[in-house]
Amino acid sequence: MKVLSFGEILLRLASPGYTKLFQKDSLDATFCGGEANVAVSLANFGVQSEFLTVVPDNDVGRASLNALRYFGVDTSKTFFKNGRMGLYYLEKGASQRPSKVIYDRAYSSIALAEPTDFDWEALFDGVTWFHWTGIDPALSDNMVQICEQACKKAKEKGITISCDLNFRKNLWSSEKAQEVMRNLVQYVDVCIANEEDADKVLG
Repeated sequence: MKVLSFGEILLRLASPGYTKLFQKDSLDATFCGGEANVAVSLANFGVQSEFLTVVPDNDVGRASLNALRYFGVDTSKTFFKNGRMGLYYLEKGASQRPSKVIYDRAYSSIALAEPTDFDWEALFDGVTWFHWTGIDPALSDNMVQICEQACKKAKEKGITISCDLNFRKNLWSSEKAQEVMRNLVQYVDVCIANEEDADKVLG
């Protein structure tokens, strides 16, 4: 089995321990993302795991790919493009105080990607399973088209398609999610969701 996961890798800036954001004069920096986490988990289980994303051609973008390669994820299909690295700030909850996430990912390289940037025939070479999430089309209108192109080509090639609905209210509304995702899930073989995701994304 060879799994290709597709999505945005983010730079996470977290307040140390259980402190509030900027309560201390430092932040812990790590790379993550829903789809990237799946790619790393699969690699840890010994599955041949590839990750496709778009990152800026600078030291931050290259460091994000190095972080995945450290765990044995193949990033050779990823490419560089103008734009910036998507960020999010994390304040870990403590006791009655919930965790807080602040996104800063507008105009990221993957959000600015064009449908013509992706040669899905070549990208799916040797792939038997394609994984994406509802975060992908929430990033931009172009990403809606890109996800549909990917799903159509994967279906044409007999590749199993999985999708984690993964609704993020900070990225799009439930109405917009339903408008987009009701079309895209027709291609999905394995759909991962909880009750809230199913309600917000599929109605």
